Amino acid sequence: MELVPGQSPGDEKTEDMKEAGPSQSRPLRLHNGFRTHFPGAVRKKAFIFDGLGKFYSKEWDLAEGSGKEFCWYHVELPKGNQKLSQLAQYLIDVLCPPLKLQDILSLVSNGPFCGHVDGALVFRVNSPGPASSDFTFRIAARITDSSVITVSLGRVPRLEFSLVSESLLSEIPSVESPSMRGEEKHAGATVIKEHVLEFLLTMNHSEEVDNPVPRTLSNLLVHIVDTHVDHIQDVVTKLEMELDTVELEIDKGGFALKKQMLDDRRFPKMHLNLQRLLQVITHGEQVFPRVKEKCSSKRWFSNEDISSLEELIGRLRRIKENTGFLASRVTAIQAGLDSWQAEQINRKLYYLSFLSIIFLPLSIITGVFGMNVGGVPWTGQNNPAIKDGFRNVMLLCVAMLLLVLMCFIFPAMYTYISAWRRKRAIRRSFSLNRKSFLRKTFGVQDRSGYLRI
Repeated sequence: MELVPGQSPGDEKTEDMKEAGPSQSRPLRLHNGFRTHFPGAVRKKAFIFDGLGKFYSKEWDLAEGSGKEFCWYHVELPKGNQKLSQLAQYLIDVLCPPLKLQDILSLVSNGPFCGHVDGALVFRVNSPGPASSDFTFRIAARITDSSVITVSLGRVPRLEFSLVSESLLSEIPSVESPSMRGEEKHAGATVIKEHVLEFLLTMNHSEEVDNPVPRTLSNLLVHIVDTHVDHIQDVVTKLEMELDTVELEIDKGGFALKKQMLDDRRFPKMHLNLQRLLQVITHGEQVFPRVKEKCSSKRWFSNEDISSLEELIGRLRRIKENTGFLASRVTAIQAGLDSWQAEQINRKLYYLSFLSIIFLPLSIITGVFGMNVGGVPWTGQNNPAIKDGFRNVMLLCVAMLLLVLMCFIFPAMYTYISAWRRKRAIRRSFSLNRKSFLRKTFGVQDRSGYLRI
């Protein structure tokens, strides 16, 4: 069977590829006595490039290319609630042998890294967030002279290659309407679902249809870094569109919508996601310049690809600035909602204070005329000849009220008097200094015409 360039990696036709592929004379490296412990959990893709603008799907043997040929092996770890140790076990089952445990740990560990491991250049940009989060990015690569092994968490958009005739965007699409029930073609055009169109609108360009096939290993490396930056840009663009929609809803919404947003803590969660994106971008700013520095000394890395890496690094910095602006917008919106909530609370307290004003005189009157002064000292209620007990209690209440007022007024009066005395001393000192300055300046005249200071 003849092999077609750009064949899908899911077609496992190893015998035909060994007969028709460009590396038919090279023996394949097989896994002797190796068995996968996690079948179906990890997606594997293998390609071989002939260096002339064509690529083929190949068997997963982790063999390196010969001559102008170079191979690319890509592993997609599942996005779920797996622990980091479980992801490492996935890679051990897929890549060991021929890779060693040190290579596996350098690919799956968290944080930024760029260096040589066992003779190969390894770099990673792995954020330590939960694996199931959409804002956790993990991309790592192991590069030799004729092969590249990459590991990503989930699918990375536009990372693969496909033929133009297989793309949905190669034809003029018509957006699906409620009247089209399950129809795939309408008036000679391709029907595109509405949610697919919204997904494509968040991307900078279409899917794999416009990806040029790498002719060198350096082209492939630039393509991997470019797709990672594009992936971050897609997420930032999607957040920006979501933020624009939320701002419009807040402007048009009322009490119920704002209260729902505060209860759901929507903006604190969005701010946390933006901070995770900033962390990933910062990791890229640390790693990719070192990748460019280390690859510039390689004989297989061209000057054009070095310039492309510099452009990607500059683009990553601009994405960081845009993410910072989004974080500022989220903070401003959250501050506006907090101010609105404080205003609602103050309004309710105003109503409560108004009710207190109404019922306070009534409480005072009922409290005063409902007093039972019998048995209170200095009232003389036990003596029938003395009937001034109520008056004595009221005088005692007034005296206590004056004492409390003095306790509150005395510190304020003391502060006011101290400030007045301090101002007076400063004013007096300024007056004395001014008189002394005038006496020294104009009291003695110098014949030379200069003022003595």
